[in-house]
Amino acid sequence: MNALSTFTRNVHAAWRRLSTELIDECRRQGEALLQAAPSEDWLAALHREKPANRELYRDPDHGFVLLAHTELQGQFRPPHDHGRAWVMYAVQSGEIEMRTYARVEDPRSDVRLVRRDATRVQAGQVQVYLPGDIHDTRCLSDSALLFRFTERDLRVEDKVHHRVTRYIEQNGVWTVRPEPAECAPHMMPEA
Repeated sequence: MNALSTFTRNVHAAWRRLSTELIDECRRQGEALLQAAPSEDWLAALHREKPANRELYRDPDHGFVLLAHTELQGQFRPPHDHGRAWVMYAVQSGEIEMRTYARVEDPRSDVRLVRRDATRVQAGQVQVYLPGDIHDTRCLSDSALLFRFTERDLRVEDKVHHRVTRYIEQNGVWTVRPEPAECAPHMMPEA
């Protein structure tokens, strides 16, 4: 049994509704996944092929999804949330900066983001975002391989249910991205 099948089997067995215990167990399993031997076929293929986005596992019973992403230096994903989903990022190689934000509405009903903090997530580290958390990502190293574990299919959450919120920078302030008239809500590339 390799590290990937161990991860999916253990997370499947531990699955229940969102709780501290579930997050702790998924984090432990994510950290163990990051210790996979580089010679394991699945991991060697990821390093060799450097896919921008590859699905590694989709749980048929619980619906969680594990993806691999290769990012290049400077690649930036603007602030966004994940709708009703919680997400775990695990950095296998390289370094990613992840900044978190609070959504603030002033008396005129203008929405803006206020940055809380910035975390440099390095190889071997895991970062978790709960439903409603807002964050961005930027690759700091030449390249980075990261795993993104989502408790549900984010494409459905985004493109079908329209629950993912994305933000744009206007005049130095992050605010809700307006919906283009010619396309459905939230049709930007997957976060």
